Amino acid sequence: MSDEILIRNARIVNDGQILEGDLLVRNGRIERIAPEVVVGNRTRVLEADGRYLLPGMIDDQVHFREPGVTHKADIRSESRAALAGGITSFMEMPNTVPQTVTLDALEQKYRLAADRSMANFSFYLGATNDNIESIRALQPNQTCGIKVFMGASTGNMLVDREEILEAIFRDAPVLVATHCEDTPTIARNEASY
Repeated sequence: MSDEILIRNARIVNDGQILEGDLLVRNGRIERIAPEVVVGNRTRVLEADGRYLLPGMIDDQVHFREPGVTHKADIRSESRAALAGGITSFMEMPNTVPQTVTLDALEQKYRLAADRSMANFSFYLGATNDNIESIRALQPNQTCGIKVFMGASTGNMLVDREEILEAIFRDAPVLVATHCEDTPTIARNEASY
């Protein structure tokens, strides 16, 4: 038996339009949007009664602070808050304790989220001046990207060696997201103020 849900009589917001009708979900995927979808008696039907049906949003930069700084936030509380605001998927930054700069630390976060997250999730692997081999060993399905911090505000996640930056951008098997900061420029500006 397939897993089917019909959302009936909704105002469906999609591609810059609002359509009135039904939306059929089969096995976790939208299968059909139409003014009227006819289904069998085994399909679960949710009456929208003219309410809006909006697509979920993706937040590509969150700081949920788990592991290590859970007195500020954790995966369960922050994914719950995200869902309340319409965020159905998140991508979490690597500056946790310990920092997510090894493949083992990355896998630990996935294990934590599997039990705690209420939304879809992925995690960035953080780059350092010393973990280029972990970046090269990374499989594209293991992460949403590599996070490079080019300023000193993140402790040992600072990547300031030109040859390492070149290697990351040359060899990364996934997207590279960068905090483009220059610590000497920041220090000069702070001193001038």
